[in-house]
Parts: sequence; C-alpha cells; structure tokens
Amino acid sequence: MKSILVILVLLGGLLNAQNSFPSEPIIKEYAEQQPTNKQQCNDTLIENSSMSITVVGQGVAPSFASSPAQASALAKRAATADAYRLIAERIKGVKIEGKGTIKNMMVKSSIVNTQVRALVKNATVIETTFKEGLCEVEMEINLNYNDF
Repeated sequence: MKSILVILVLLGGLLNAQNSFPSEPIIKEYAEQQPTNKQQCNDTLIENSSMSITVVGQGVAPSFASSPAQASALAKRAATADAYRLIAERIKGVKIEGKGTIKNMMVKSSIVNTQVRALVKNATVIETTFKEGLCEVEMEINLNYNDF
C-alpha cells in the first residue's frame, strides 16, 4: 500500500513538471486587441504581431577529436544543434515521459525521457564564442503571426 502511495506521489511530481512547460499553443487570436510591432512580455503571439526568441546553445568537443580545429568545429556544431533544440522547445513545448521503480520504500530507478518535434526555419546565429573548451552559440528567430 505504501509503495503505491509513493508511486502516485512520484507520478504526480512528473505531471506537475510536465505542466510547467507551455501547454497552450504559442499563437492566440484576439480580434479586439490593437496590432503591435513586438511582443516583449510573454510567449504568446497575438494577431498582427511578431516576437523574437533568443537562445544560447552550448557544446563541448568530444575527447576523440584529432586536432584543435576539429574539436572547435565539433563543439560549434553541438552548440548550434543545442540552440535549434532550445528554440523548438520554446515554440512547440516538450513532451515528457517518466517511469519510476520503488523497492523497499526506496527509489530503485527513475527514468525521464523528453522529446520535441519541430521544423525550425530562418533562425539566425547572432554570436559564437569559445571559452575554456566550451562553445556558445547565440541564436535568434523572429516569428510573425502572419507566417502561421
């Protein structure tokens, strides 16, 4: 009985974590609202408006790189892919699936999988920096309501 209660508490925590991500679409229609140029305050794209999303992706070169140039190129590619993923998460949200196993009132295993599916077009790299083996790519995408 206690193990069922613990499992329900863990699942409740996973559901609450899932609810912390955007659950509604990024686009809403408000016929009564006046058109604005940019939405600065929230993540909702309103009719006749546009918004800008800026993210910073991070990447580290793998240890098997054969040269410093290859290490830099691989770190930059990883950071760019991370930035695209962050944009997709902001626009589409994240699907979360979790599974936990309890034995003798202790967590034996806990698995959380996340997934995002999106097509990201017209994102622009603003800046790329390398410092102490870490590459950071700042990326921006401008969304216009009329594009949807």
